[in-house]
Order: sequence, then structure tokens, then C-alpha cells
Amino acid sequence: MRSFLCLALLTLASPAFAYPVTVQSCDREVTFDAAPTAAVSNDVNLTEMMLALELTDRMVGFTGINGWNNLDAAMREGVGELPELAEKYPTKEVLVGAGADFYFAGWNYGMRVGGDVTPEILAPFGIQVYELSESCTHIMDKEAASMADMYADILNLGRIFGVEDRAEALVASYRDELDAILANLAPLEEAPRVFVYDSGEDTPFTAGRYAMPNALIEAAGGTNVMNDFEKSWSTVGWEAVVERDPEVIVNYGEVTAEQKRAFMMQNPAFADMSAVRNDRFVILDYVEATPGPRNIGAIRALAKAFRAP
Repeated sequence: MRSFLCLALLTLASPAFAYPVTVQSCDREVTFDAAPTAAVSNDVNLTEMMLALELTDRMVGFTGINGWNNLDAAMREGVGELPELAEKYPTKEVLVGAGADFYFAGWNYGMRVGGDVTPEILAPFGIQVYELSESCTHIMDKEAASMADMYADILNLGRIFGVEDRAEALVASYRDELDAILANLAPLEEAPRVFVYDSGEDTPFTAGRYAMPNALIEAAGGTNVMNDFEKSWSTVGWEAVVERDPEVIVNYGEVTAEQKRAFMMQNPAFADMSAVRNDRFVILDYVEATPGPRNIGAIRALAKAFRAP
């Protein structure tokens, strides 16, 4: 009986012994002596990861959403009374003033290389940073973007906040859902050539091999025509796009999908492009095209579009 009681007490107490934990964040190992209690997330997709893990009670706010995007009904309900501390990128003073002890951000997702908000700059103020895996390409060599990037972020957040079981269950559910989607699809004779069109008329802004849409397109059975472009998001010349003759164009970004479709459909330079000739455009929202919980739905939409007549 005494042994059983000791075992039960040890089991109940085990979460207290889970720390310190160390996670890999880009090229750094970051150690947490305890779970953060005053976290801030930047951007809509990173904030949705926090919501998916039910971590709003550990947050003091979020940043970088309303300056570019709007919260949809589900997200607005999820963040509840949490304040938006900055509509775009926060300053160091904003994070310190909020009493933050943790900042979930990424390079070009709330931090800029050489900027005044970086892990090194925030460390003296007791603010630890976990960097979005997809964004690591801006400071180090990494493999092309993959679904493993998003899964790793969820699992690492689970470890950081002491909700590892919750994170593992969530990732398992994403994997199962994706497997089910792909299992019910008709096989493709050949991977369709896909171009991601964010914005820009003189030179298009698009997704290279290190941006999340590259992973989404491949998971759905397509090929990103810019998968040899050694960039995350950047501009290319229209000549390269026309030469690669995409069969499907994914519309995404600040300019409306209809505006971009109209620009391409009415421009004689694109008249012979397969995607334009066959009017094959797919719309993704920003939150679907950047790493986060809505990536699974994005793959479903892409896979269906790739198989449409």
C-alpha cells in the first residue's frame, strides 16, 4: 500500500520534474527552467498554434495581426480578451512593457535580421524566444519547407509549456487527417506545375523552396515551379514564370485573388500560359499558406483543385 501511494504521489508530482527542458530553435538550443506564464505570439498563424494548444491562459497578448490581416470569427473567439499589443511588428519596449517572458515569432514573422527585436536583444529582459521553424532559412541553412516544420513547432511548444501530451495528440490528429484526405483522392498521372502568386505586377512576389506553400503543394500532389528558387518569399521575373508554364496558379496575399486573376487573364503576355488558358486559379488565405493549424485544410483545397477537370 505504501509503495502504491508513493507511486501515485510521484505520478501526480511528475509535471514539476519535467523542467528544465531544452528545445532546438533554429541554430540555438533554448532551455526553459519553467513554463512561460506571460507569452506573446506574433502573426495570425503563430497565434493559432497557441490557440490550438489551449495556451491563452499563459499569454499576455499577441502582435502583428490587424496591421495586415483580420481575425476571423473563430480566432476572435479564441483570443478572447487578450490585447493586440502591436498591429504590426512589436518593439522591444512593447514586449518589455507587457511583462512578457516568452515571444513566439520568426524571422520576417515579428523579427528581422539586424532589427531591434531578436532573441539576443530580448534575453537581458528575461524574454525567451522560440523561432518559427520555417523562418530559420533566413539565418541558417535548412532543408526545403515541409509539414515537419509545422509539426516540430507544435511539439516544441508542447514541451516549452508542459503540455507535451496535448501537442503530441494534436500532431497525431493532423497526420491522421492528412492521411485520410490523401487516401481518398484519385491518383494523378503527373504532378501539375503550380505557381504561387502573392503580389506584384512588374515582378511577382512568390514562394520558393523554403516557404510553406512549397510543402503544401507537394503534399497535395503538385510541383512548385519555383522549387529550385533558393528563397523563402521573394520576387522573380515574369519570364521565368512564363517559361515554366504553370498549370495552376495559387492566389494568395494582400492583393485580392480576383484582382490578380484579372491582371493575368487580361495580359496578352500570359495568354499561352496553361493556367491562364484553362482558367485554373486556386485561392488560399494568408493563414492557410503560412505554417499553422490551417495547413491541413489548405492541402485539401489544393489536392481537390489539382484533380479538377
